[in-house]
This record gives sequence, structure tokens and C-alpha cells, in this order.
Amino acid sequence: MDLDAKETSRFLAAKLYEAGRLSLGQAAEVAGLSKTAFAEILGDYNVSLINYSVSEIQRDAAKI
Repeated sequence: MDLDAKETSRFLAAKLYEAGRLSLGQAAEVAGLSKTAFAEILGDYNVSLINYSVSEIQRDAAKI
């Protein structure tokens, strides 16, 4: 598969977002997209928009 520069930056941004290294806004900027457009393409890279670890969900649930 040949990736052009635009596709490469989108893939990298999605994976950095998934890893928690970039916020949604930062990743969207790297990808050259709006936050909404970036959120819409995350599924193309098997990345969830909801980016919480199990421990974060448990911690937040314990506060309720």
C-alpha cells in the first residue's frame, strides 16, 4: 500500500491520539482536519473516539 503525505499524517495523528500522546484538537491539527472531520475518520484507522483506559473508567465510575 502506497501512502501519500496526507494519508501518512492522518494515520500518525490517529495513532498518537489513540496512545494518548495528542489531544483530539492536536491530532486534528497534525492531520490537517477540523476536530469533527478528524473524529469521523478515526474509525478508518481502528481508533475509538472515546479514548479512556479501563482504569480511568473505573476511577470515574467510583466517583458516582
